[in-house]
Amino acid sequence: MCRGRKRGTLDGMSKDVGLFGPDSVTWKLHQEPILMMGGLRSLYLQALHPRAVAGVAQNSGYRDDPWGRLIRTSDYVGTVIYGSTDEVHRAASRVRRLHAGMTAVDPGTGERFRIDEPDLLRWVHVAEVESFLTTGVRAGVRLTPEEVDGYYTEQLRSAELVGLDPSTVPSTAAEVEAYFAAMRPELELTRDGAEAALFLTVPPVPDHWGGLALRLGLTLGPARWAYLGVASTAIGLLPAWARKIYGGLGWPTTDLAAGLSVRGLRALIAAVLATLPQQYQVAPIRRAALERAGLA
Repeated sequence: MCRGRKRGTLDGMSKDVGLFGPDSVTWKLHQEPILMMGGLRSLYLQALHPRAVAGVAQNSGYRDDPWGRLIRTSDYVGTVIYGSTDEVHRAASRVRRLHAGMTAVDPGTGERFRIDEPDLLRWVHVAEVESFLTTGVRAGVRLTPEEVDGYYTEQLRSAELVGLDPSTVPSTAAEVEAYFAAMRPELELTRDGAEAALFLTVPPVPDHWGGLALRLGLTLGPARWAYLGVASTAIGLLPAWARKIYGGLGWPTTDLAAGLSVRGLRALIAAVLATLPQQYQVAPIRRAALERAGLA
């Protein structure tokens, strides 16, 4: 649990603050908008698992509706973190039903496999929570070693939602490091992975986003270059071994540059949010959670 000032009282709370609540490390970390970059980093990391990325390529419409898929994924994560207990379990039930009906073919062996295999679910979960945590810490969020382990332990609840046995999921920083070390021989950059990474780095601009001038501006103008900077930072935040699989360099200077960049982006986001009206400074789902906790 997070130590420090008391964020709320039981008298001020409703009976339902979801899976985590205001004194959790999860709420402390996920209040940071920079964690959006953590989501992008996790996709690059997940794409290095041949079966995981094949499952996405063969079942997902991410090429046809990349932004819609990103929004739906972000909504799910936000619901798990800040939703009421009923909202969380309804969202998780939808995801489990969706995954239960999906299969894919292993590009290396030709074997057909289920998308909801525990090994695949575990890889996606660990890559995601480790990316959120690493991005937040590298951006300057201060967490003690106990809080870092506490975050992983709290996230066992998220793992259980998608059908994993919590006892099979890494729950401390040391266990996550050992898990990645054990997984590295299975990871490689397949054609599906390379295409997914390229798509993440240079995503298309939807035709319905305004006229030709707007689309050209987003494709070739400052917005495109700004996004490329964000994508490059997300790649730079990957572990050195993951960057090497992508054909990049594992130099410490890359880690340093990515750390400076993500800290700068965090400061920039905070400065921009400070100029907005108060009702736009906090995501609606987090605001609802704060209200239920008596902290609005």
